[in-house]
Amino acid sequence: MSLRDFPLYLMETLKCWSSLHEYIVLFMFLTAVSKGSACEAPSSPECFRRTADESIYRCEWSMNTTDSDVTYDIYFDKLKFRNIRENWSNFNEERLIKYRPVNIWVAAHVGNSSCTSTRRTVILGHTVKYESPKNINMSWFKNNLSLSWTAAEKHPALAEVLFRRDEHPTESWEKRIINTSSDTSMYKVIVVNLLKDSAYQVQIRHRSTQARNPLWSNWSSVVTVPAELEQEPDVTMTIRHLNGTRKVMLTWKPMPHAAAVRGVTYSLSDTQSSQGCPCKKTRHPISTNRYTTYVSLSAVNISVLASNTAGYSPPAVIEVPAKPPADYKICDKTLLDEKSNKQTCLEFYEFQDEDLRPAHVITLLGREKKKESKHKRQNIMDFVRYLYFEHRCDDGKPQTVKTCLFYQNESVPRIEPQNLRAFGETQSSASFSWTAIPTADQRGFLTHYILCSEKISSQDEQKECHNVSASLTEHRLENLTPGTKYNISLVGVTRVGEGPKATVTINILPEKPVNVLWSISLLFIFFFLTTICTCVLKRIKNKIFPPVPKPVIPEFIPYQATCQEILERKEETVYELTLLQLHPEGKSVPEDTEETTILTREWDDDTDNDLEGERGDSRMSGGISDECLSPGLTDEALKSSREGEISELEQLDNEIAMLIYRNGLVFDVKTDSP
Repeated sequence: MSLRDFPLYLMETLKCWSSLHEYIVLFMFLTAVSKGSACEAPSSPECFRRTADESIYRCEWSMNTTDSDVTYDIYFDKLKFRNIRENWSNFNEERLIKYRPVNIWVAAHVGNSSCTSTRRTVILGHTVKYESPKNINMSWFKNNLSLSWTAAEKHPALAEVLFRRDEHPTESWEKRIINTSSDTSMYKVIVVNLLKDSAYQVQIRHRSTQARNPLWSNWSSVVTVPAELEQEPDVTMTIRHLNGTRKVMLTWKPMPHAAAVRGVTYSLSDTQSSQGCPCKKTRHPISTNRYTTYVSLSAVNISVLASNTAGYSPPAVIEVPAKPPADYKICDKTLLDEKSNKQTCLEFYEFQDEDLRPAHVITLLGREKKKESKHKRQNIMDFVRYLYFEHRCDDGKPQTVKTCLFYQNESVPRIEPQNLRAFGETQSSASFSWTAIPTADQRGFLTHYILCSEKISSQDEQKECHNVSASLTEHRLENLTPGTKYNISLVGVTRVGEGPKATVTINILPEKPVNVLWSISLLFIFFFLTTICTCVLKRIKNKIFPPVPKPVIPEFIPYQATCQEILERKEETVYELTLLQLHPEGKSVPEDTEETTILTREWDDDTDNDLEGERGDSRMSGGISDECLSPGLTDEALKSSREGEISELEQLDNEIAMLIYRNGLVFDVKTDSP
């Protein structure tokens, strides 16, 4: 009997009971009912299957009590299941009515009290409730967050997602209801328009889309979604060379805080250890930002990958190039045809144009099976140059013991030397340059080049050839014939033989005669320069040693008359000549300068005799006779003689007066008029 039916029952009892005994029984019943009403009723039960194919039904309810001694009875119409100790119970479908409506309720018993939940009418076969989402995976794609978890059924479901930013935990939850994808193993939803550089808190629940009466599952636990790892780790590498091995120390910067809220781990791998050459290592993820490893002398790629619960960063690939040998030597012996140790491995790098980081590498492990090793050796091609490495594992560290150049089989070059050209031609020589044959086209070890010259005009003369080192790409030919046309050929030579030829035709310049104009020009330039130098030297000499001027005194020869009439006349005119003493510059001529006066002697009778003697002497010597002059001309001759003497003396005085001594070099002469 429920509490709702109690008032009606009480009215009927009062009408029927009239004796005292009946009142006592009624009192005791009311006491029991009052005690039972103290129990708090449980919630109405939910009965469902986990999936549409399940044969087990689960019923769940809740009750707010702290008493541990509680038992429950669950009713399916008239069907009763008693003494249930938990607030849930599983029932086999064979014991239940699945496909018609039934009333279900729960009665709780706490001590001497009991209480009953409200009734619920359901069709059990139509009710499905999934388990809460578990094993949630998350990843970022641009600003969209992808969430996935294990699917409850093969059919899509409806999901409800709650999220908020992790750095703002007081924010209210945002809700998105999204249909999952049709993947049969995983449910997947995409939450769009989020901030991929922020961390989020997420909760998910889901329900069936196929059941007629689907129930929402319980909420998943709150999961934290870190921000996306957008950038690869910023790795710094330090290499230390040891005996045949290299110690590589790697460090990198920590990831951003939003991307590391749930922790970041780093995975490292290298191309040698992954192949087990020569040491096989297993590297586990680390949480620190530094790592030390050892590699051999061949090229190695080391990758560093950061990961969090939301995904992976792009890998940071650190290329450790092969250590270049000081001199590439030809392999004299390899372990290719010998039985190698299990701790030894061989590497064959396809060596193309000095590239120490080739894409194609053949690795032979000593511990490989014979059949597998034979199959790999078939990949080593003929006429292809390889860089051979021989490694071994020494105390867990890879060590390189041999490096050399290797051909399995050689041949002649496939192509000729490229871009053969001539330059710098003269009357007897020319230079030639070319581009070396690429390594891929040499098909063997190039020993040298052969450079030959052959005259085109002459068929009798033989070729003249020169061997050029394989390391050179330039050569000069001497002693060529001027004005001749030559065919030049160049060929690369390996240990097997010669390859194709590269040819070029050149014209040697003819000899040219000496240019006359050029010679004259050179001669003119020589004389011109000589003249200029002479003038310059003369001026320099005059500056250093200036010439001292000399006074010019013309020779004075008096006229002597030969006729008697001239001798009879007396000379009356007196001429006076004054000579002044020279003085240095800056000193004046004193007034009392000594003068020397020369007077002409008077002609008297005494001189007649002398003149007569002199005349006689002159006659004897073939001079002019007295008769050479006429009497009329005697006076004129004497007069002109005197006038000539006077004019010569005046001219002499004027010339002396014009000489002025300056700077110690020029005379300064004063003359007095007679």
